[in-house]
Amino acid sequence: MWAQRMMWVVWPGFLVASVLEILVFAFVDPQDLQWMGQSIELSRQGVYTLSFFVFWALTCASSALTVLLSKSAVDINS
Repeated sequence: MWAQRMMWVVWPGFLVASVLEILVFAFVDPQDLQWMGQSIELSRQGVYTLSFFVFWALTCASSALTVLLSKSAVDINS
């Protein structure tokens, strides 16, 4: 059951992160990004990779919260 719940979290997170990556970087050039007034020293591919994993982590957190809230009180207290 644990593996199934993990797939409920990870797979939708991966799909949404992929779509977010495409949408964001269709309009944003990674070389134009700045952090605290400084240019980001990563290559374009590095920014794409890092942002994908950030998007994936955020969407996984959202899916995990949904799975947690869908559990019954009996499941949580046992």
